[in-house]
Amino acid sequence: GVVLYRQVKGVPLLDFENSKKPPKEIFFPQTEKMFELELKNNRFVGVKDPELPDKPLLLFGIRPCDARAMTVLDRLFTWDYIDPYYVNKRERATVIALTCTKPQANCFCTSVGGSPYSTDGADMLWTDIGESYFVESFTDKGNNILEKGGGLFTGAGTEDEKAANETKKKAGDSIVKKLDTEGLPETLERLFESDYWEKIAQPCLGCGICTLLCPTCHCFDINDVIAHDRGWRERTWDSCQYPYYSIHASGHNPRPDKKNRQRNRIYHKFLYMDKNLDVIGCVGCGRCISSCPVGIDIIEVAEGAKEALR
Repeated sequence: GVVLYRQVKGVPLLDFENSKKPPKEIFFPQTEKMFELELKNNRFVGVKDPELPDKPLLLFGIRPCDARAMTVLDRLFTWDYIDPYYVNKRERATVIALTCTKPQANCFCTSVGGSPYSTDGADMLWTDIGESYFVESFTDKGNNILEKGGGLFTGAGTEDEKAANETKKKAGDSIVKKLDTEGLPETLERLFESDYWEKIAQPCLGCGICTLLCPTCHCFDINDVIAHDRGWRERTWDSCQYPYYSIHASGHNPRPDKKNRQRNRIYHKFLYMDKNLDVIGCVGCGRCISSCPVGIDIIEVAEGAKEALR
């Protein structure tokens, strides 16, 4: 019953609320080889750069919140250094988003600048109107799909557009969770040393599921792997919720307790990324709420921060 994004070998599944893991793993894999280590007599002698693929990639049926998340990662992975692995996959990809007609109970995309029909990060948006899809294209990549589709696509009429707009409105109206982000960065600036973070961190198990399933979290660890006469460097998803994540080479850990790590997650989403990238680091997909084993709700934490300051 777990929905994932994988290479399609038949009819794709489209009737689902959202995937368990976000499609960021297509562009930023959970484990990714960065380059080969050249060894001779078990000694390092050089590096072999990877051959980056050039085959086109089509990501079909993702939800608008996850497409918006790509725009956040786009800024991050081209911010102070252009990440060749991520950028290669993004440039090769055409992204077709599907209007979310079944928002989940913990969705709150409308509170952070999105909607069930947002077009951010997508080349096309398809909206289910019953017997067909209402298709919108926003980029040359999307137009290329229309051209290659030939007779699969026909001109939409007034009634088709009306049906699509009604579907979008119904989806937007069905989202009940709300987060007021007004003044939140300023609140966090003043709340860093508050006892509030101890309180909200008490139930946390430190499992990291909130970050690993987040479509915008991007932290990774780097390891060199040696296997007989082969070697390579790889990066693997990491989490700021793990105790060893922030340990320095000296052994000092600036985030030794759960309260420090929970605080960092909230600050990263609503303060640090806002300051560094001019974007909120949350798209309101609700995965962290739905999957947290102890029921920590990021909306309640953010709203509670405002109350703690009063």
